[in-house]
Amino acid sequence: MSLVGALPFLKPRLSPSVSPGRQRRHTLPASEFRPLNTQDAISVFEIEKEAFISVSGDCPLHLDEVRHFLMLCPELSMGWFEEGRLVAFIIGSQWDQDRLTLLTDSFSKSGALYHITDALTLHKPKGSTVHIHVLAVHRTFRQQGKGPILMWRYLQYLRCLPYVRRAVLMCEDFLVPFYQKSGFKVQGRCSITVASLTFTEMQYPVRGHALMRRNSEAIGFPQTALLLEKQTQRFESVLLLEEPIQRSETALLLEEQTQRTEPEPADV
Repeated sequence: MSLVGALPFLKPRLSPSVSPGRQRRHTLPASEFRPLNTQDAISVFEIEKEAFISVSGDCPLHLDEVRHFLMLCPELSMGWFEEGRLVAFIIGSQWDQDRLTLLTDSFSKSGALYHITDALTLHKPKGSTVHIHVLAVHRTFRQQGKGPILMWRYLQYLRCLPYVRRAVLMCEDFLVPFYQKSGFKVQGRCSITVASLTFTEMQYPVRGHALMRRNSEAIGFPQTALLLEKQTQRFESVLLLEEPIQRSETALLLEEQTQRTEPEPADV
């Protein structure tokens, strides 16, 4: 074997002037977006429980349901990690109707009446709707704009998926303005109730671009995240630094910039 051919197999020789202790050590990325997996389930549930129990008295997803969706459709989840620590997340699943529906079956638990709902428990792989079950931010990272940033990034990611046509969610009335700033439109009262809680149903049209949809099978989640990095940084700077601009207006500005730089959407 020639010396050139053997070079890849040779062990690197340390420079005499640099000791092993002074070599750069591997560190976790300062900020990372990736799909969640079942190993993240406990961290997810702890954040969710702290965020929702004190406000609503219950969580959108219990621990077994978190694991359930992260096993069935991890690609429809997104976690935001800071130096390896989960700080915010979204969990979604596929649904096969335009609206979230309620079945007639119900059961009583601890004196409260609960309805069994397809949309809350099932993942419909052939559906073109993504049901966003929960968005939550760790308490020490709130009031920093992370919720809107993560939602914006998640919606941009959905535009890369060829089968997605819309995203839907159900929320309590006081959260409606928050989601409206991300581009969601009110569809009316949701047919799903949980105990005494009622919800507003909201929808976001996912207008995927022809180029992104055509190449979606070749684009994995990490690559897609890299493609969105510059757009996210621009969104963060506008969201956090330009206080007079309303977030809804910011979303519209970003939408106009995207339409000017990318081809017109087309159904495939």
